[in-house]
Amino acid sequence: MMMIDYAILGLLSWKPLTGYDVKRVMQDSPFLYWSGNNNQIYKALMRLLENGFVTNEIQYQESAPNKKIYSITESGMSELLRWVMSEEPEVPEFKKTFLIQLSWAGCLETEKVEELLARYEKIMTQQLAMRREEKCREKNFPNRSKQEHFMWEMIYDNFVMMCEAELCWIQSFREGLEHLKRENKHEPQED
Repeated sequence: MMMIDYAILGLLSWKPLTGYDVKRVMQDSPFLYWSGNNNQIYKALMRLLENGFVTNEIQYQESAPNKKIYSITESGMSELLRWVMSEEPEVPEFKKTFLIQLSWAGCLETEKVEELLARYEKIMTQQLAMRREEKCREKNFPNRSKQEHFMWEMIYDNFVMMCEAELCWIQSFREGLEHLKRENKHEPQED
């Protein structure tokens, strides 16, 4: 099975959802990183249905299109729990395009590097505000137990802390640039 299959099983262990609901939750989540495109989600739902891990029920509606609501089965729940316990935690991937840009910015004037940092800081400040807001809203938090609620709070704290760490790093970077500027003023100029 693919990772998206397990993510969907997890969502359905929380509550029955339509394919559209699954897509919306994934799009709103900072850690369910699939694009949430319909094709990907519906293919996964079909795989899960074929494997007997989910069922679906059509909810007829008079004034709107019918809804297909998916629910996890006992075997789906068993498979989800088996996967949760069997997988070794992965080391997170850190792919930061900004660091690649920065690694070749040494030939720029200090003011240009500071401009680059300011743009990155603006993005990270916005990300921090979004992550804090998501945590406050608890929009897609399963809340079946205090432990589960605590775990979801900690997941969102992880994203908040990553943003805070980036902002702290930007500040350290700025201080280092200032130190270099002061040093360069005191060095004798070569002729």
